[in-house]
Amino acid sequence: MVTAPANPKNNAPRQASLEVFHLIQQFLYREARLLDEQRYDDWFQLMDEEFTYWVPVPQARYRRDKKGTYERDRMAHFDDSLAELKLRASRWKQRTAWSEDPPTRNIHYISNIEVEPSEEENDWLVRSVAISLRNRNEDEEDWLGGRRIDLIRQTPEGLRLVRREVFIAQTVFLSKNFNTFI
Repeated sequence: MVTAPANPKNNAPRQASLEVFHLIQQFLYREARLLDEQRYDDWFQLMDEEFTYWVPVPQARYRRDKKGTYERDRMAHFDDSLAELKLRASRWKQRTAWSEDPPTRNIHYISNIEVEPSEEENDWLVRSVAISLRNRNEDEEDWLGGRRIDLIRQTPEGLRLVRREVFIAQTVFLSKNFNTFI
């Protein structure tokens, strides 16, 4: 867990101001809207060039089991760089992307936003809960929910996503495909 570095003036932990919190909250809401509208090129503009996106496959384990629900060395739904995400999104635009014709309709809900400083002065560790409601055709409906941990950086161009980890709740998807970002 990242702890807030001390403020050298008074040795108190550095905290996000209300202004920073509001900026990050609005950033996350805008990002959700871009995903809902499938404006992936605009979504990619919110990311740092070193962006990584990791969505591990959870495993249901007994409490006594030493292995956790989410492990880095196990399979992941996504373990992608920015370039790999761009490739995924570009495939959905192709005529041969039968799973996206007609396109999926998404609504992303973002809540429980917490902002804390990272070790770097311009970086923020942001925790949130995200739920994606997916609708396809006339009668296909899927809910996908998880906890997110983002690293968001303040740059001269504005806020940028540097890293996202999504810990989804579902161990088994009942949908026919997993063609959404959360």
